[in-house]
This record gives sequence, C-alpha cells and structure tokens, in this order.
Amino acid sequence: MQQMWQRGGKSIVFLLLLFILWELLVYITATPMWLLPAPSDVIKEIYNGIWEFYGHLISTMKLTLLGLSIGCSVGLFIAIILYRLPKANQVLYPLLILSQNIPTIVLAPLLIIWFGFDLLPKLIVISLVCFFPIVVASMDGFRQTAPELKHYMEMVGASRNQIFWKLEMPHALPSIFSGLKIAATYSVMGAVISEWLGAKQGIGVYMTLAQSSFRIDRVFAAIFFIMLLSLLLFGVIRLVEKLMVKGRKEGV
Repeated sequence: MQQMWQRGGKSIVFLLLLFILWELLVYITATPMWLLPAPSDVIKEIYNGIWEFYGHLISTMKLTLLGLSIGCSVGLFIAIILYRLPKANQVLYPLLILSQNIPTIVLAPLLIIWFGFDLLPKLIVISLVCFFPIVVASMDGFRQTAPELKHYMEMVGASRNQIFWKLEMPHALPSIFSGLKIAATYSVMGAVISEWLGAKQGIGVYMTLAQSSFRIDRVFAAIFFIMLLSLLLFGVIRLVEKLMVKGRKEGV
C-alpha cells in the first residue's frame, strides 16, 4: 500500500492542486462556461448526465475492445512472421513504418468512402493505431533473447520452432505486454476518431453533438471518460501481465 501511494499518491495530489487552480482561475476571470467550464461544472454535468452518457460509453467500450483485439492479434502475427522470415522483414518493415505516417484523421474519411458507414472502417482505424506498437515491441523482445540460451537449446537438439515457442516467445512476453499497454491507450482515441466520422452512438458522437451546441462542459466530461477508459484498459492489461510474467520487477 505504501509503495502504491509513493507511485500514484503524488500524482493524485498534483491533479487535485491543478483542478483547484483551474477552478480559481475560472472564478477570478469570470470565464463563461461555453469557453472554459470550471471543474465543478464538469463534475456536475457528469453527475446529472451519466445515464444519458451511459449508452455512448458502452458503445465505445465495445468498439474499442473489438478493435484492440483485432489490432493486437494482427500485430503479434505480423511480428512473428517478420522475425521468423528475415527477407520478409527487409521488405515489409519499412512499409509498416510508412503506414504510421499517414494521419488517421485523413485516412478515416477514405475508409468510409470505400467501405461505407458500417463497423468495418471503424475497426480498421482502431487496428491501424494498435498493431504497430505490438509489432515493434514484440520484435524487440524476440531479438533480446540471450544468445547463450539459444545456443544451449541448439546443442540439445531443439528445432527452430521449439526454440521460438519455448524460449523466444516466453522471453518476449514483457515486451509484448509493454506494446499492449501502449496499444490500449491508443485504441480508445482511435475508436473516438472513427465515431466522429460516422456513427449513431459513442463518445465521439456525444462530443460532436456537445461541440455543435457549445456545451463545453459535456466535452470535458467526455474527455474524462476517455481517460478513465484508457486507464481501465491499461490496468487490466497490467494485471494480466503480473499473472503471466512471473518474477518481473514492478514497473510501468
């Protein structure tokens, strides 16, 4: 408990001080709520509108989890292929890097034109922002396997597949989970961006409606739930990591 406080308590205190300063500045400058709401206004809107927001939150959660699952599965599969086939790595890895230089906000409208307003373009957007951290982290983990352990397994007659699945894959688990945690935080924003461009329900739709009606307090409420959902996904993945990766020191 003491260790948890040392790691997160100071951040909570800093956030509270920041919110107090924010509240005071809005009060002193008499800033209108449509321009910048005070934290108390945002909290009031969250309390009063939680049931109206509930359906949007559930919709975004479902979309995020589905897109994150697809993106991470594809990313891990690509990482294994590129690591096991060096020639494919030389050809495809630069293309993967180039794919991350295409702005999502530019690509998303094209996906809607090509695939319509159904679920597919939204999943593609989320998968695109999720798979790359998995690819990079997984390949780094595979490469960091101790050479002496690989040499020992080769000496006892282990095949290439056995070396990979019994040594390199378990050794890469901490790196894979690091990529998963990064992808989890990206996935929520990817879901919101995809909802901006064509959806009937979701946090992105809620934010668009709030902005068009100058309800900035609702926009900040939506931002709060986006951060909350990201932290929740991060925490779940970290919990699974603790269960699967034995003997690892506490980290991020």
